[in-house]
Amino acid sequence: MWLQAYTLLGEEAMVKGVRHRYLAVKIESEKSFPKNIFMKAVLNSICRLYGIYGLSRTPISLIEYKTDEKSAILRCSHDSTDQLRSAISSITEIEGTPVYLRVIMISGTIKALKRKISKNFP
Repeated sequence: MWLQAYTLLGEEAMVKGVRHRYLAVKIESEKSFPKNIFMKAVLNSICRLYGIYGLSRTPISLIEYKTDEKSAILRCSHDSTDQLRSAISSITEIEGTPVYLRVIMISGTIKALKRKISKNFP
């Protein structure tokens, strides 16, 4: 039976992979935070703006976090780039410390993102 359904749908029924976007984030603050505190603030911000359902529809991963440079690289699906970007920009404090987060660059691959950052932000 499933074979009939597959042949009726044709080649368009093939599942495509998830397209990702990589966001470079600059953290401007008086003190640095551990990566788990940073991710907790991002997830809380997404939950506050879009609710639990929005949080479940916004899969994000922390790819790289540099405490000394106060920067991070986050990965999300291409559909949820705008939600993650708005959630990041709405964070005004982490653990009571005023903070300003900027998305400085977005790219489809980590390699291109790092190349663009090194070229534009030496």
